[in-house]
Amino acid sequence: MIQRFRWLSDGVLLSIAAIWGMTFVLVQDAIATLPPFSFLAIRFSVAVLLLLPFLRSQPHTSNTSAEYRSARMWIGGIVIGSFLFMGYALQTFSLLYTTSGKSGFLTGLSVTLVPLLSWLVLRSRPTRTALIGVGCATVGLYLLAFVDIRSINPGDILAFLCAIGFGLQIVYTGKFSTGTSASQIAILQLATVAILSTIAALFFEPWQHIIQSGMMLQPNIIIALVVTAVFATAIAYLAQTHIQKYTTPTRVALIFASEPVFAALADYLWHGIALGPRALIGCLLILGGTLLTELPLAKLTLRQHNKDSR
Repeated sequence: MIQRFRWLSDGVLLSIAAIWGMTFVLVQDAIATLPPFSFLAIRFSVAVLLLLPFLRSQPHTSNTSAEYRSARMWIGGIVIGSFLFMGYALQTFSLLYTTSGKSGFLTGLSVTLVPLLSWLVLRSRPTRTALIGVGCATVGLYLLAFVDIRSINPGDILAFLCAIGFGLQIVYTGKFSTGTSASQIAILQLATVAILSTIAALFFEPWQHIIQSGMMLQPNIIIALVVTAVFATAIAYLAQTHIQKYTTPTRVALIFASEPVFAALADYLWHGIALGPRALIGCLLILGGTLLTELPLAKLTLRQHNKDSR
């Protein structure tokens, strides 16, 4: 039963990575017209509205620990949402100064940072197999992104800080998801991103022009907002918050490292851009690093089978 649930949860996380990767093309096309922070503000606001009905289904408790759980939930949602916004915001600004390949690789380094951050925040040491998987995925990201890291510019630093933001989002989701409602944490997290994105849009983007020009009515923007708000935001982060009650941040980061593989696949399907040998090797290394997380489970299952057969 535990094995079946673990495979199911890993499958859901892999589906989330696939959704994020496959919708990258939609988002890229949309923000070519609609400014990034405005897009994020609308996307996350719609996602919050979609998840609000879940709040009504939460049971009301009157025991003495209710206030503690409520405070933990609010703190957790705001902290996780702040790190998620940090990731998105710094990734956006990094693209002003560096190439998309470099930004993609440095952002993907969150898979390398999560074990270290987990040890610092949660005091949990990753297994040797997980570290090997992280190493494979990191090399794969490098090969897939076609980066040249010989020269460092401000955009590279921003992209690396972005990786820290995404890494901390995964780690603190693991910290605060236990003992709290997954739907409430998810809603507070997404609401935090929506509010911070709206503030950023008001300060850095021509929001008056967006409203007056009817930009929001363009088909590509409507499709991108609907798909990302429903599947890549509301469902994805609700599922991630729930699943991280039962798994480690390092495992989640490794599975999420497959996102650029699906992004490359989407690029091929939509734009006809084929991967070269180096990128294909990178994809295989990322997938291999992800599959390594299943080895401890396989060994445990075999051990249990041998024990039961005696």
